[in-house]
Amino acid sequence: MRPAERHRTERIGWLRAAVLGANDGILSSASLVVGVAAADASLHATLVAGVAGLVAGALSMAAGEYVSVSSQADTERADLAVERAELAAQPADELEELADIYVRRGLDRTLAHCVAQQLTAHDALAAHARDELGHSEKLAARPLQAALASAGTFAAGAAVPILTILLIPSSWLSITVAAVSLVCLAALGALAARAGGASPVVGASRVAFWGTLAMAVTAGVGRLFGATG
Repeated sequence: MRPAERHRTERIGWLRAAVLGANDGILSSASLVVGVAAADASLHATLVAGVAGLVAGALSMAAGEYVSVSSQADTERADLAVERAELAAQPADELEELADIYVRRGLDRTLAHCVAQQLTAHDALAAHARDELGHSEKLAARPLQAALASAGTFAAGAAVPILTILLIPSSWLSITVAAVSLVCLAALGALAARAGGASPVVGASRVAFWGTLAMAVTAGVGRLFGATG
């Protein structure tokens, strides 16, 4: 027996949430720390801001992912309910609809009708969910999984600037936090791109670009308000 093939699309559910969480954790926490430090805040105030950002951000990411993915799951369930009702009310029409789908995919009418009949006899709802609605068990919405992955990776990412604060002299705070965070963002972008089958260089470059822009803007805002406060 051939071993089961594994495809990158199987990772989409948790990979998207994990990458988004870690990237947002590093970037938002680093930007917050750099902005507060640029305003000439004390080391303690900067650290408190970083920790507060970690906690608030992780909870926000968890809530946002859960609500968003739950909405997707609700839509999937609603579509299945409609399809289940149609199968019960007009099975012959649904059979023809399934056969038409297979004809459009390249089968001749006789074979398409035969395939539709066999799949309907096996599990009509599953056949329509897969071939008419595009639902897939491997890509199904999993709100709790997305929420936990996003919150956990956000916290891990946001911890990077906070640990940097604890390990470096305060006189080098902004520069060091920005540099360490950019290195981590680039590494994360490369790893995410590689896991998804894309170019690591492209993945690292685009994350580093937006990270640099975000930290530069928040540093400028912090310096502006620090100078005028």
